[in-house]
Amino acid sequence: MTDPAPPPSTVHVIGAGPAGLMAAERLARAGVSVVVHDAMPSVGRKLLMAGRGGLNLTHSEGIEAFTARYREAVGPVGTWLEQFSPTHLIGWAEGLGQPVFTGSSGRVFPRAMKASPLLRAWLGRLAELGVEVRTRSRWIGRGDGGFVFATPDGERIERPDAVVLALGGASWPRLGSDGAWREGLIADGVEVAEFRPSNGGFDVAWTEIFAERFAGQPLKPIALTHDGETVRGEAMITRYGLEGGAVYALSAGLRDAIERDGTASVVIDLRPDLSEEALAQRLAKPRGKDSVTNWLRKAGGLSPVAVGLLREIPGDLPLGTEKLAKRIKAVRLTLTGVQGLARAISSAGGVRLDQIDDGLMLKALPGVFVAGEMLDWEAPTGGYLLQATMASGVVAADGVLAWLARTRSD
Repeated sequence: MTDPAPPPSTVHVIGAGPAGLMAAERLARAGVSVVVHDAMPSVGRKLLMAGRGGLNLTHSEGIEAFTARYREAVGPVGTWLEQFSPTHLIGWAEGLGQPVFTGSSGRVFPRAMKASPLLRAWLGRLAELGVEVRTRSRWIGRGDGGFVFATPDGERIERPDAVVLALGGASWPRLGSDGAWREGLIADGVEVAEFRPSNGGFDVAWTEIFAERFAGQPLKPIALTHDGETVRGEAMITRYGLEGGAVYALSAGLRDAIERDGTASVVIDLRPDLSEEALAQRLAKPRGKDSVTNWLRKAGGLSPVAVGLLREIPGDLPLGTEKLAKRIKAVRLTLTGVQGLARAISSAGGVRLDQIDDGLMLKALPGVFVAGEMLDWEAPTGGYLLQATMASGVVAADGVLAWLARTRSD
């Protein structure tokens, strides 16, 4: 008579964002019994918020350029992308019945353009795989040999075979990623870097007239340059300053400069599609009876907000066409501060990468794995955030499976 097969291992995933749900799916497909906890009344709230204007899943650029977006974390994140690449993510989404398309900027979106259809299909797949999802289940620490959760029915202690922590960073705290887990891990001997805003806006000392008139209007198309790096795209004028895709792409360097020097300087090219010489030729046409604003709109191709920005810079507009073209192609703006974590799309900081092994297990806590924005990496918007977040969930799940196999064989 053969011995009965041992019961499947049980893994609890704490946090039901993209990293946690991806880890749960990967584990469940491997035959593991999976329970997902989330402190909020429903799951994937940050994913749904991110998808309101079109869910940017990943990007179509070459993998070498893609991985370079992760700056200091390019090495570790690059290995995650080897296990779950943009091609894998696209295949995964289409497997959920969510076909994708690539926009003119190279960004990849589901055709539905929203997160809600994808999330519904994903949760349906997880249910079919037997994954249990517990909402309003907040992890409050470790105790009595297990993990303690606050639930509507009181405290509950769980003792799974392994745990995946996917609690998010500290941006958009009202959606659940409040970074409250940080002190608990530090007490357990895990080194955690301070959280800092990433992909957020920056303060500019606009005049009241400019802020009142142009807040909420986009500058596009523009090229934005800081410290030798140039990004084309658009920016949005706000009452406090400047935000938008081109700003987010440079946000890490801009934030670091402000933390170091108190301010940061950016140069805005208001006509990146024209050379300085070609723009000067257009501006050489007689103005006639047009106002300066109308002349700049017609001859220079500038929007009212672009003209307003030119006038916002101290000093009169240059009269000569060559000098005016030079000004339009290089508007220098001083950023005086960084918007906080509550307004940032993502955060830098978190569990230091030297605190985990290649399978994303905490060296100080065997059997406890970390994924997503809890880890200390950052990337610009454009698909890079979600791609690495989900890839880390795959790596953590594979790390769990390898660890369970080792512990069962010992």
